[in-house]
Amino acid sequence: MRLSRTAVAGLASAAIAASGLAGTALTSKTTPQSTAHGESSGLRLNQLQMVGSHNSYHRELSPAEQKVQQAQNPGSVDLWYSHAAIPAQFEDQNIRTLELDLLPDPDGGLYTYPLIRKLTGQGPLTDPAMAQPGIKVMHIPDFDYNGTCKTLVLCLQQVKSWSDQNPDHTPITISLELKQSDPKIVAAGGVQSPPWDAANLDRVDAEIRSVFGEQELLSPDDVRKPGLTLEQSVLTKGWPKVDAVRGQVLFYFDNGGAGAIRDLYRTGRPNLEGRAVFTRGPEGEPDAAITQVNDPRGANQAEIQRLVAKGYLIRTRSDEPMATIRDKDFSRVGIALASGAQVVTTDFPVPGMAARYDSDFVAKLPGDTAVRCNPVSAPTWCRGNVSER
Repeated sequence: MRLSRTAVAGLASAAIAASGLAGTALTSKTTPQSTAHGESSGLRLNQLQMVGSHNSYHRELSPAEQKVQQAQNPGSVDLWYSHAAIPAQFEDQNIRTLELDLLPDPDGGLYTYPLIRKLTGQGPLTDPAMAQPGIKVMHIPDFDYNGTCKTLVLCLQQVKSWSDQNPDHTPITISLELKQSDPKIVAAGGVQSPPWDAANLDRVDAEIRSVFGEQELLSPDDVRKPGLTLEQSVLTKGWPKVDAVRGQVLFYFDNGGAGAIRDLYRTGRPNLEGRAVFTRGPEGEPDAAITQVNDPRGANQAEIQRLVAKGYLIRTRSDEPMATIRDKDFSRVGIALASGAQVVTTDFPVPGMAARYDSDFVAKLPGDTAVRCNPVSAPTWCRGNVSER
């Protein structure tokens, strides 16, 4: 294991906020007790909980383009949300985990003229980064293309810049969803994205390592113990201690379970030997360490708690755009936090982001904090916030 570089939501009442149960938009002014930097020396990565942003790069399209979206698909209103730039999310919104949607573009220029721009009488995109070879970041090619950073490398450079300025931060986790063109949009005249073949999967690793050095990257090789599978390592030996991996970044694929992408990425590397990204291996498989249970409600909450207690890292969601706001179903936040999932993602991490929809909804940890002790997996001595200073 390498050393680090430096060696609930908004709730209806203070009582509910302190307990991490469900809420709406009111926040407690009571600051939970903090676990100081030195006191967290024995705390492990899976014993934390943090809030992340869903589709962290996403910016909605112009009003003219939104009209076309809605004419083609009335459900497109669920695409009308926007996030702050990544550094602002870290600095001002207490975000510590990101989600990026990736599309291969080995020759460059494939996505420079989205179909929806043609339909609204606009010209091609002029950002020079879009014309260069390299992995692009967007939600749906041709239909929902806008974002705060257009390429994987540019997004990661923003992460690295903030990380370099804040070297004591707890590890940032980044979910990567490997996407393809929508066949219906391709049939209407959109572009066909290349497959995620072995060469393009290797490019994911290469682009990550072009930004982050090995001392800055928390990879499967850093977690796996000699003679054990990756799963055996996390379940029997534990995840790295937090203070040993401060300032580092961990990547995992959103694409889960058995399937072509996971199988191809693991070819000859059953434990992800030499790889930069964790996969979502099914429980019992050698690469199983991180997985997702998107909806924490119902029986899923107990399942998340079981997986967390066993030693896995779990991601869940506290809301969905825009159904959470439309249905006024704000109970999911507290359920997600109480599940113990280490990562809870939201589209509404600060007050005001839902105001345009006549809602004060916000999903955040109790108190003004980025990281807290996990309510399921943290040791009894760890309560409240975890210091990053």
